[in-house]
Amino acid sequence: MENQLQKRHLVSSSLRTEYFSTGWMAFEFLVGFISGLEAGSILLIAFGLDSFLEIISGSTLIWRLRKEANGASAEEIQSAEKRSSLIVGTILLLLSVYVIFVSLFNLVNHQAADTSYSGIAIALASVVLMPVLTFRKRALGKRLHSDALVEDGMCNITCAYMAATVLVGALLTFFFNWWWADSVAALVLVYFIASEGWESFKEGRGKD
Repeated sequence: MENQLQKRHLVSSSLRTEYFSTGWMAFEFLVGFISGLEAGSILLIAFGLDSFLEIISGSTLIWRLRKEANGASAEEIQSAEKRSSLIVGTILLLLSVYVIFVSLFNLVNHQAADTSYSGIAIALASVVLMPVLTFRKRALGKRLHSDALVEDGMCNITCAYMAATVLVGALLTFFFNWWWADSVAALVLVYFIASEGWESFKEGRGKD
């Protein structure tokens, strides 16, 4: 009985963490995407779109945790996780292709992004917040024996790296007026997006 109560408490804590994380990603998506459109920054647009995909991933994990709270079978949960991983992974890989194409186009045509103060602010906040969410999810995931929750925490670390890349690109543009900084930083961002997408894709296909 005590173990059941403890597990129920862990699932509730995990759900609250995921609700907060998904809510933040929604805010991050709106600020990043809109700021990117206003500033003409492919870097911020890509950051915002990746946050949108994190909303899908987080929502799926919330569904999975609620299923576990309601006593769903492990097979049903695992099947849903694989479908979600395949979809998110495919979209992330397509996003990588889009970022590469637009960044190279901007470099060839000397397209510069304007400074976005809201973009700098959201990137700075993410650099601080994402590691906290990572440690929280990893701790809860290990106690729940949930690989999906641990992996979702690793997505937050990826988001922190991406936010740092956005921050560096925006500051270089702001302080030094380097027209190419946004596009080059976006190409660096592709590494994180593609790595995350490939891992999700492999998980969705059931490959090691």
